[in-house]
Amino acid sequence: MKRLISMLFVLTAMGAALAGCSNNTLNTSLQSTQNVETSQQSTATSKEEGNIDKALSLIGSFASGDTSVAASLLTENYIQHNLAYGTGRDAFIGSVEYLASAEVKTTVKNIRAFEDGDYVFLHTIYNFAGAGEQVAFDIFRFEDGLIAEHWDNIASVSEPNPSGHTQTDGTMEIKDLDKTEDNRKLVENFLYDVMQGNNPAKTPDYFDGDTYIQHNIAIADGVSGLNAALEVLAEAGIEMIYDNVHMVLAQGNYVLAVSKGTYGGEPTSYYDLWRVENGKIAEHWDVMETIADQSAWANDNGKF
Repeated sequence: MKRLISMLFVLTAMGAALAGCSNNTLNTSLQSTQNVETSQQSTATSKEEGNIDKALSLIGSFASGDTSVAASLLTENYIQHNLAYGTGRDAFIGSVEYLASAEVKTTVKNIRAFEDGDYVFLHTIYNFAGAGEQVAFDIFRFEDGLIAEHWDNIASVSEPNPSGHTQTDGTMEIKDLDKTEDNRKLVENFLYDVMQGNNPAKTPDYFDGDTYIQHNIAIADGVSGLNAALEVLAEAGIEMIYDNVHMVLAQGNYVLAVSKGTYGGEPTSYYDLWRVENGKIAEHWDVMETIADQSAWANDNGKF
């Protein structure tokens, strides 16, 4: 069993790696149908806007080129954890100006949006200046109604996985809001027991038999889908390690975990979104990103 679980870790990471790594309030009634081309949304903001609306307006400015959005929504000392970009409000505005000047228009398509206290986390497809579609998880922290900090992971969009799922399709409905904390705790325990390998024998406890919808590009549905790829991955000799869990955000039946570890010996950031149903992990989306060498960082804030 211990070997099985360690290889399960390898499976999850390998799919994300094959996709290619890149370095470069709640409004429940809307979330179940949210799949909006943010590039077509208005970037107008107001005091009445919720934090999710503000976060969507901000990422929409990449497409619209409207620098006034960032000027009105970001704190002056906005903290950037995307290591390819400078920190601070002015640096963000500079990025918007650069994209606006590009010959090919940037597109932004938000798929899912969630809120957890002062945090908003988004699941989005970007195409920056025609460089190719990328899927990302973005996290924004708010202070007094303004966006004060940002983290993300981003990877290239790939073809559907062996079960026909993409990196972004699947269940949309946010429900079980009264179970948010229970679901957060479930995922925290899963990370400790299974992903960090402390109690791998408990793995079956977290799933309803073989029911598990998988959006990792290289893995088929079900725990059986993981097992089917074990032999190939074992031959690859790739080791995946979750060292530290930095953040676990939740809203209702969705939980996003941000972790640091290594993949094939390289420092790696793991973003895993799980959907929980009836106390069991039912669906999974992920984005994995290799952490750039510090010599290449555009800011000193670190990935986490």
